[in-house]
Amino acid sequence: MAVTINTLREYKEKGEAFSALTAYDATFARLMSEAGVDVILIGDSLGMVLQGNDSTLPVTMEQMVYHVECVAAGNQGSLIMADMPFMSYSTPEVAMENAAELMRAGAHMVKLEGTDWMSETIARLSERGIPVCAHLGLTPQFVNKLGGFKVQGRDEKHAELMIEHASELVAAGADVILLECVPAPLAARITQTVRAPVIGIGAGCDTDGQVLVMHDMLDATPGRKPRFVKNFLADSGSIRGAFEAYVKAVRGRSFPAEEHTFKA
Repeated sequence: MAVTINTLREYKEKGEAFSALTAYDATFARLMSEAGVDVILIGDSLGMVLQGNDSTLPVTMEQMVYHVECVAAGNQGSLIMADMPFMSYSTPEVAMENAAELMRAGAHMVKLEGTDWMSETIARLSERGIPVCAHLGLTPQFVNKLGGFKVQGRDEKHAELMIEHASELVAAGADVILLECVPAPLAARITQTVRAPVIGIGAGCDTDGQVLVMHDMLDATPGRKPRFVKNFLADSGSIRGAFEAYVKAVRGRSFPAEEHTFKA
């Protein structure tokens, strides 16, 4: 059966962890979905892992639509989530037009980065039948404003603000919250506070789901790896085996382990 928003809600209610990975083409989307990955994210991370840029900012709507179409062609039942690229949701009107393009291309949900200023946009998208994931914590599209790729919410003031923002965005209509590079105790508090499923990346093991960039978990990215990355290919023998091992580790909550998380 196909994974839907209701599936993710049921996972949260039952306390069962679900898995998500990025994909950008039909071949990997098929392999992932057949391996049991619940959510496939077409991330604007393609700007870094496919295009070789040093950030996600150069990615365009045209490129995102193309890759969503590719993933949708190979998908075998996973929920497809698509990033809205930099400045593609600068106003609610712009957001609705661009989100509609991604949904027509095959997405089941769109993802936006930002805090409480997104409430109106999320409400209007939700009212018009477009499911939304709100991305909090380290938001790569804000890398220049944040001063780099840094853990967010380490002090109490910012932690409380993130909890408040998560609650506001869910109240506005966000169906899912994604937390990136957030101390594990804070991620656990947010997961317990909001009714929507929470996906983590570098946010500890107490979120409802986990996501990684595919290239990272296959050890296919050069240079120093982020703390939250684990190489699932090393002991798996194949790419399909790596995807299956990841799904098993997430469901069994053996990943992420303590060495993959950040403390307050």
